[in-house]
Amino acid sequence: MKHGITGIRRASVAATVTLTAGAVLAGGAFASTARAAAPPKPKITAKGGFVMDSGTAKTLYGKAADTRRSTGSTTKVMTAKVVLAQKNLNLDSKVKIQKAYSDYIVKNTASSARLIVGDKVTVRQLLYGLMLPSGCDAAYALADKFGSGSTRAARVKSFIGKMNASAKSLGLKNTHFDSFDGIGSGSNYSTPRDLTKIAASAMKNSTFRTVVKTKSTKQKVTTKSGGYRYMSWSNTNPLLGGYSGAIGVKTGSGPSAKYCLVFAATRKGRTVIGTVLTSSSAANRTSDAKKLLDYAFKK
Repeated sequence: MKHGITGIRRASVAATVTLTAGAVLAGGAFASTARAAAPPKPKITAKGGFVMDSGTAKTLYGKAADTRRSTGSTTKVMTAKVVLAQKNLNLDSKVKIQKAYSDYIVKNTASSARLIVGDKVTVRQLLYGLMLPSGCDAAYALADKFGSGSTRAARVKSFIGKMNASAKSLGLKNTHFDSFDGIGSGSNYSTPRDLTKIAASAMKNSTFRTVVKTKSTKQKVTTKSGGYRYMSWSNTNPLLGGYSGAIGVKTGSGPSAKYCLVFAATRKGRTVIGTVLTSSSAANRTSDAKKLLDYAFKK
């Protein structure tokens, strides 16, 4: 009888051990599942949004990512990209500021780098004037400089053609430019996905990266009389200094575009890049971008 009881006790202990081990394994599996659970998808006010991993090009978030929308001054990402793609580019070559550039600003009530007629400004400085204060005068100067043709109108048309050719070379089917700065005539559009791809391509250029991560700069330019003056520009991108790891890229706004932002940030060696289009306010586009960045870094 004792032998029988002992046998039962041993069987009971073995069963308990088996159950305990099973519970541990199950608990481990549940814990693993909990750890792997995806973060909740963020809600943004922007009508369109997209984020991808810059290194792998993997899509991390999309909302109406392929819907064509007006882009405002985020157009200038492509303006800079086209300039920096020119063969034998000399960033220190000087461009004389023409009255046509300032007249254009006044006519369109456009954002300005406050360039002064007659000053000689380097291409590098014009890129800062383009991307930091979002100078439409700087955009005009660059289009005039790097387009080809015997008239200013022809050169500008040529430059915009280069912008569209660049979009085509990236395989973008939902992007078209009819201006060098986003002040178009109704057929200047892109999508969150396409703009993100344009920015990711532009960010491969070291000069572009340096410019778009700059919060403010003071540049010495040559005056008409041969003297010099200093131009001070501050970046319109509030993520710089306002979001840990932010490295760019460009704000945009306009009657149709509302509020837009192409953004990028790097944390622990990983860079994510994205776009929000048609957000409801300047504050909301920043909030939208931060939500998408937080989400992307958790994935």
